Amino acid sequence: MYKSYRAPNPGENRQWFVVDAKGQPLGRLAVVVANKLRAKDLPTFDPSVDAGAFVIVVNAAEVKLTGKKEEQKEYQRYSGYRGGLKRFTAEEMRASHPDRMISEAVWGMLPKNNIARKMMTRLKVFAGPEHTHAAQKPVEIKL
Repeated sequence: MYKSYRAPNPGENRQWFVVDAKGQPLGRLAVVVANKLRAKDLPTFDPSVDAGAFVIVVNAAEVKLTGKKEEQKEYQRYSGYRGGLKRFTAEEMRASHPDRMISEAVWGMLPKNNIARKMMTRLKVFAGPEHTHAAQKPVEIKL
């Protein structure tokens, strides 16, 4: 008789990874980060089990956008009130909140469910080269 294997939730034993976004295209970086958060790179991948790792992204302000996306790509926020729609170009977003560019790109690549919301709490994005998670001894990912 065959038995199904279900990957256990790693709990406190999750791995930590650090990714340098300097000069990397935004979409390609977001794919790597989303796969680590989701544990899609592991042989025991199960979409219903949250077995992903913590991911730290540094140098978010220096992520690369190809083509004319710097001027043409738009981000939207809605406050919930009438007339509360705000639009920002990627250039304005990079100037004010460079970490949100990466967070929104990664969020777009995850399934929209409760597990994905937990995964997003494990994404740590920093605009500069320093991060506050050195004690976790993250492994660097080369892109």
